[in-house]
Amino acid sequence: MRVIIAGGGSVGRFIAEQLHGQGHSVLIIDNDRDVVSRAAASGEPIGVDWREGDACEIEALTAAGLSEADVVAAVTGDDEDNLVISLLAKQEFGVPRVVARVNNPKNEWLFNEVWGVDVSVSTPHLLAALVEEAVAVGSFIRLLSFEGGRAKLAEVTLAEGSPLDGKTIEELRVPRDATVVAVLRNGRLIVPRGDTLLRAGDEVIVLVTTDSEDEVNSLLTSS
Repeated sequence: MRVIIAGGGSVGRFIAEQLHGQGHSVLIIDNDRDVVSRAAASGEPIGVDWREGDACEIEALTAAGLSEADVVAAVTGDDEDNLVISLLAKQEFGVPRVVARVNNPKNEWLFNEVWGVDVSVSTPHLLAALVEEAVAVGSFIRLLSFEGGRAKLAEVTLAEGSPLDGKTIEELRVPRDATVVAVLRNGRLIVPRGDTLLRAGDEVIVLVTTDSEDEVNSLLTSS
């Protein structure tokens, strides 16, 4: 997979290193000549290509080969830049998958398909959700949004005495446009099947749509 990352800061470098380590081809674009020069001199992240350029400009993206990218990640420290990069990647180059970093949580509502964003990641919101998930039992916790909020990844930790304790995934009868994607039990990941039994204390990870969210919420948090 060909991945192009706009933004050579600590976030961009970390993502690049992780993706390259999994066998993907990765290029980082950054408009700071010193950042690119230091990266070239140090050779880090190992195996990752660098290019100096302003990712908000079509010429720079063309030179970087964006038309051949499978994924573009706009992870600069500026939300306006990330939106412009996402829009250009999607509309001008037809990149199949565009991921954007949200720096200011107040701007998250802008990061949707109108701006070419397939997946947005708001670190403050994600951290808040993870903190809530760590202390809340029996609550429906939204972790990530996709497709402009039309799909969400959420988690519920089944409380003691939950009526779902001892039921199978099939018996849940989740709506057709929702699915249980994982169950975490005692630090172990269980890939769910229809006959997978749920237990109190399980962390149930679900993918829901806007239409199915309320029904799944009610289903998993019933007492």
